[in-house]
Amino acid sequence: MKRIGQRFLLAAGLPWMFAACATIGPPQPPSLDLPKPPTDLRAVRKGDHVILTWTVPTLTTDRETIHKIGTTKICRAAGDLAACGPAAGEAPPHSVSNIGGKPESATHTDTLSAEMESDDPGSFITYAVEVANPDRRAAGLSNRVRVPATRTLPAPQGWRAAVTKQGVVLSWSGTNIPAAATDVRYFYRFYRRMEGSAALVLAGEIPAGVDTSGSITDASFEWEKTYYYHAEAVTQIPRANKSPLEVEGDDSPEVKVFVDDIFPPEVPSALQAVFSGPGQKPFIDLVWAPVADVDLAGYNVYRHEEGAAPVKLNSDLTKAPAYRDENVGAQRKYFYSVSAVDVHGNESARSEEATEVVP
Repeated sequence: MKRIGQRFLLAAGLPWMFAACATIGPPQPPSLDLPKPPTDLRAVRKGDHVILTWTVPTLTTDRETIHKIGTTKICRAAGDLAACGPAAGEAPPHSVSNIGGKPESATHTDTLSAEMESDDPGSFITYAVEVANPDRRAAGLSNRVRVPATRTLPAPQGWRAAVTKQGVVLSWSGTNIPAAATDVRYFYRFYRRMEGSAALVLAGEIPAGVDTSGSITDASFEWEKTYYYHAEAVTQIPRANKSPLEVEGDDSPEVKVFVDDIFPPEVPSALQAVFSGPGQKPFIDLVWAPVADVDLAGYNVYRHEEGAAPVKLNSDLTKAPAYRDENVGAQRKYFYSVSAVDVHGNESARSEEATEVVP
């Protein structure tokens, strides 16, 4: 009886086994392991360099995880780009190290030859990248991006900076300005950054004329700081119904400047001295035209009698352009002068003297 029961169970299980086998689908072909083409290629041109940036694929075209990327071809064409011909460059293979995390970015810098630049403001260069697997097979091109092919100017030559009372005078020489195409404009931009900082501040901008030299003064800095200045030429291309397109040229070398305020304020002028005495304690009032320097801290007042050296009357700087001298004596003649002092302690020369007699 036991053996008959076993045979019955075996016979009853056979249909279920065949049913389970029947649910298995046809075998799938192996993955081609082709990286999914990037869709976020970006391009920025500066001078004769074009900086390309894109996100490294993390999946294949069949949505399999990628562990290693092969060579990435840099595709470039003047005008439209239909297919990737001879590569303009290559990004080397690498392993995808951040699987499941934040996507990695790749970058490549392409250098334009003089033949690829154009005097036509409407010309452009198209880029794409083609990411291959380790077997150098790829699924196609990324999105296309364009950059202007318009010729850019070199950075200003003979670049230098000098500190003056009015500000930092930036000057240059030796830049040749070509005859521009219709409506194309060239101008120079000047930047500064404080020592220890990468933040750039626009210090000025002027059109680039036919002259091969020029200067501009930056007066918006802080005294007693160290700055680095550089310049670039910008090409501005008109666009119908849009704001102009700008292409930046290469940067000039940086020039280092310590803006040390060693410049005194203007000399006070129009000094007057007036005696007042009858019926009160005698005194002499002084008034003068105010000095307009923005860093003015105050004034010093000097007095002397004939044949003697001038002596400063005030212990602290006089803030207003006026002073009352109450330490006067009868039958004496006094000579007065005034100087201006800035916040860094620079003192101007003394004004022209004013005289007054105490009866």
